[in-house]
Amino acid sequence: MLLLQFTSNSIPILCFLLLLSIVTTASESKPPSSVYDVLRAHGLPMGLLPKGVTKFEIDEGGQFQVHLDQACNAKFESELHYDRNVSGTLSYGRIGALSGISAQELFLWFPVKGIRVDVPSSGIIYFDVGVVFKQFSLSLFETPPECTASTADDQADVDGGRLIVDAVSKSKSGKLRYWLDQEQHFGRGFE
Repeated sequence: MLLLQFTSNSIPILCFLLLLSIVTTASESKPPSSVYDVLRAHGLPMGLLPKGVTKFEIDEGGQFQVHLDQACNAKFESELHYDRNVSGTLSYGRIGALSGISAQELFLWFPVKGIRVDVPSSGIIYFDVGVVFKQFSLSLFETPPECTASTADDQADVDGGRLIVDAVSKSKSGKLRYWLDQEQHFGRGFE
């Protein structure tokens, strides 16, 4: 039988060790404090999402939802539109099955279906916009951008652009072009 003998000096040491183990366990199980921390932990720049995130949820499979105060637009090399709700599947260095973000090219808005960081040292990030891939410098997304409220006219333009892109994507030539681009740039494409 094991017999422990406590002295008056050992009680404070035991209390300290117990407190240390509780603090360590609590800090290990604590979820990341913000969606920006989650992006960084997955090898993505935190500027992919704008300022103004009011709530975010992520499950163990990487599916996430982000809620913004309002639909808004942010300017990079081109303009991005963020719906009030953005969702997708997060894995290291990429976001797949993305919805709620659109990118403007010329006068059309293309829904962003996925985002992938190339080899981080290359400094390149790719946006899958269905019919083409947009390539940006990773440095553009280092910090969350300011986002200006989207007007009704902006929303109509975004929706109109999505309709055109959807029509092209659904055509056989659009699907073939999309598939070839997926294979050429990413091997297997976005999930």
